[in-house]
Amino acid sequence: MDIKFDRIASIAFLAVGVLFIIGSKHLASSSYGSVVGPDIFPFILGILLVLLSIRLFYETFISGGEQGKKEPMQYKPFLIILAATLVYILTLESVGYVITTFLFLFVCFQTMERSKWISSLIISAAFSGIVYFIFVELLKGTLPGWPIWF
Repeated sequence: MDIKFDRIASIAFLAVGVLFIIGSKHLASSSYGSVVGPDIFPFILGILLVLLSIRLFYETFISGGEQGKKEPMQYKPFLIILAATLVYILTLESVGYVITTFLFLFVCFQTMERSKWISSLIISAAFSGIVYFIFVELLKGTLPGWPIWF
């Protein structure tokens, strides 16, 4: 753990979180046909990011001057997850939320830990299905549904 890097990262994430909160206030509070407006998700993400960055900043002071050993940068997993994110963004509307989120999460879980593919499969499917159900059925929001060919 690099204390200096963590402190700088916590301040940067705090600024991004505050910008998310401020930016969400400029969005409409409701959208046509949806009870949940487009301002809710960025606002919650901003609050979460602010709270986590404050915790990270606090932990850098608690740990004091302890310096962990430096680990080599892992470029391959980073590039795989970056590519998966780009594919997710580009295919979300055409393929649908459930399928693209499932595939995205599965690829990311497998990139982080290859040996647990059954648990990755179950968690990816459960998360994408449950989030879709909660957001669309319970909160009456809108997400890209199933593809036309499905």
